[in-house]
Amino acid sequence: MLSWFQALMPREERFFDLFERHAETLVAGSHALRELLNGGDRVLVCSQEIRRQEHEADAIVREAHLAVRRTFITPFDRSDIRDLVTAMDDAIDQMHQTAKATLLYETRDFEPAMRRMGDIIVQSAELTRSAIPLLRLMRQNAGRLNAFSEEITRIEDEADAIHDQGLKELFLAHRHKDPMAFIVGAEIYGHLERVVDGFEDVADRVAGIVIEHT
Repeated sequence: MLSWFQALMPREERFFDLFERHAETLVAGSHALRELLNGGDRVLVCSQEIRRQEHEADAIVREAHLAVRRTFITPFDRSDIRDLVTAMDDAIDQMHQTAKATLLYETRDFEPAMRRMGDIIVQSAELTRSAIPLLRLMRQNAGRLNAFSEEITRIEDEADAIHDQGLKELFLAHRHKDPMAFIVGAEIYGHLERVVDGFEDVADRVAGIVIEHT
């Protein structure tokens, strides 16, 4: 009876707008992070841009949480809305943590494998931006949303392999002459890995919503 009543009631659509706005911050942040990994004089400027996008994302999250509390009929479960926007926010938070680490350790040169992970982060962000609007018509787009989740999982596995190989190469290069360089590099690798993991969490949330609501 309740589900029949909910189907007749108008749903609050602004949540989709909020998801899509947050996805834009992920894309902008990912491009700034990728440019940062080129190193040199642009590191500070790119770090500031990532910070700006992270603050914009935080504002969107606050707006989403407030809307959840104030909205009578939501597009899908309130917990799913909170979990999805939180997962998206975790991804850009990790971009910000990566940028902060580069400033803390005054890092201006980055390993090729770090840049390859940066490429995967950009790819993940752009896939997410393409997928999120599909939630507006979830039933019609279930196949494409499931394909998105599978592709994110695939490239997350690729990023794991790059991370592990890059970390090994870093250790072999610095174990005898500069252990601090390994420690700093390992921390940056760890942050980059967590960014990619964040996108996998987003994909998992999307997949769960599709399963539950189609």
